[in-house]
Amino acid sequence: MDIVVVGLSHKTAPVAIREQVAFAPDCLHEALRAVRDLPSVHEGVIVSTCNRVEVYAAARQREEGIEALIRFMAEYHDVGLEDLRPHLYVHAGPDAVRHVFRVASSLDSMVVGEPQILGQVKDAYEKAAEGSATGLVLNKFMHKAFSVAKRVRTETRIAQSAVSVSFAAVELARKIFGELQGKKVMVVGAGEMCELAATHLMENGVSEVQVTNRTLARAEALAEKLRGRAIPFEEFTYHLPEVDIVVSSTGAPHFVVSVEDVRAAMKVRRQKPLFLIDIAVPRDIDPRANDLPNVYLYDVDDLQGVVESNKKERAKEAEKAEALVAEEVQGFLAWLKTLEITPTIRALREKFDAIRQAEVQKTLRNFGEGLTPKQQKSVEAMSQAIVNKILHEPTLYLKQMSDDPEVDLSVDAVRRLFGLGEEERHEETAP
Repeated sequence: MDIVVVGLSHKTAPVAIREQVAFAPDCLHEALRAVRDLPSVHEGVIVSTCNRVEVYAAARQREEGIEALIRFMAEYHDVGLEDLRPHLYVHAGPDAVRHVFRVASSLDSMVVGEPQILGQVKDAYEKAAEGSATGLVLNKFMHKAFSVAKRVRTETRIAQSAVSVSFAAVELARKIFGELQGKKVMVVGAGEMCELAATHLMENGVSEVQVTNRTLARAEALAEKLRGRAIPFEEFTYHLPEVDIVVSSTGAPHFVVSVEDVRAAMKVRRQKPLFLIDIAVPRDIDPRANDLPNVYLYDVDDLQGVVESNKKERAKEAEKAEALVAEEVQGFLAWLKTLEITPTIRALREKFDAIRQAEVQKTLRNFGEGLTPKQQKSVEAMSQAIVNKILHEPTLYLKQMSDDPEVDLSVDAVRRLFGLGEEERHEETAP
């Protein structure tokens, strides 16, 4: 049994291609059944997000399984095979295990360390399990992927530093104020960047939001979304003393917050710290405000510098995470190999025991009533001892082969040598 992955992502395919092969949530169970019905595939999971579409499978035959999955993706979405194939990547065996562990741990994400992908992979697995598309192999595999992701987040700092401008603003606010509970924020401008920064600040404890914009209707709409209150643009500087954080991005060709506005606000605030986040280009806030005591002004370049520094830190942590993944891959592969070895050892013992019992019964019938119960037990014990001694070396050999990359060939040789059928080989991996 082989783990195989067939898919595409933001790294290999533009959004136009990813859209064509995305699986709609309401069609997922049907698609999973189609995967399970492929003759060369035993189990399947489909992960479909805006950045990736991947099929994870336990395949009976590696090459046949891979080709079947490629054709399935093309035919299911009515996409030309030759149009789709250049954008696909294929992983099998150890590479497939490593890939899925890296995906779940967010090492393959557009933003390394982002937390969303783990939840998306978990949802994909749950849908597959609900539809009976998974069995022993993928159940074990996916749960191991989740535990690897948890270990990466626990033992590294891969997700603990901001790698977006809006998150960097939150990180800096924490450094200035410690806790953000009870702090108030003013949003100057109603654009996407302001909304995102304000949302992150609220998620981290900010208690009140004021929104202002040259168009009052837009300010009111954003204020409603943020559960805050709108302020007329002509009056917002009068409200500066009321807030602890200002996020500004208006697109105005000149400063909308002057150094005099900030100085006046600080006088009313009695010099309590004020954090100004200017993410506008051209800048909205007079940079001289940063020279005032207890005023902390960061423009978009400052925030981007924080982001770049944090990205370097995440890259270092990612190296540690890759080492953890490599270690976990070896552990899972060792378990996977036992799926080939354990059924073979059991089938071998069952076959020899059946032969032993048949021969013992034949021998005892030939003696008729000539053997006492004690003698019959001795014959039984002797036959068991002979079988155990005969099977000792083959059993030891198979167990020692668990770390050998050629284990499949060895298992096949033993099964052929002793006439063990294929039906017993996969019985433990049936869902």
